[in-house]
Amino acid sequence: MASIWKKPTSVEALTDMHHNTTVAHLGIEFLEVGDDFIRARVPVDTRTRQPYGILHGGVSVVLAETLGSCGAASSVPEGHRAVGLDINANHIRSASEGWIIGTARPVHIGRTTHVWHIDLVNEQGQITCVSRITMAILAPSEPRAIDKP
Repeated sequence: MASIWKKPTSVEALTDMHHNTTVAHLGIEFLEVGDDFIRARVPVDTRTRQPYGILHGGVSVVLAETLGSCGAASSVPEGHRAVGLDINANHIRSASEGWIIGTARPVHIGRTTHVWHIDLVNEQGQITCVSRITMAILAPSEPRAIDKP
């Protein structure tokens, strides 16, 4: 299979771009970049647990959105940007310790939208969350929201 990446994409590059962000604060670690997937993990610890002692569902969504966004951003032509339109997540199994590993793969890579599917599993390989993100692909000439009056 040929790689889907249109920009240089590696564990090191993804890690470097996330210094001083939510990703770094939560301890998310990029693990692997394949020809058509990106994999990362998040620890279940004091930064990521909710009051019942289990992984906060929002942290699962942060991991899923990070993976889907990185995948979309890496698979568009130079100068294009990928921005989130919609994300959903179904929380299947809780986790109170260890690591949650997420893998994102594209469902659809179009000119103006991407859809990415993200599976999150615990260290035993049991599914903890399934998520899907839809990304809008913006061409270089399209103004950013912050540029509008």
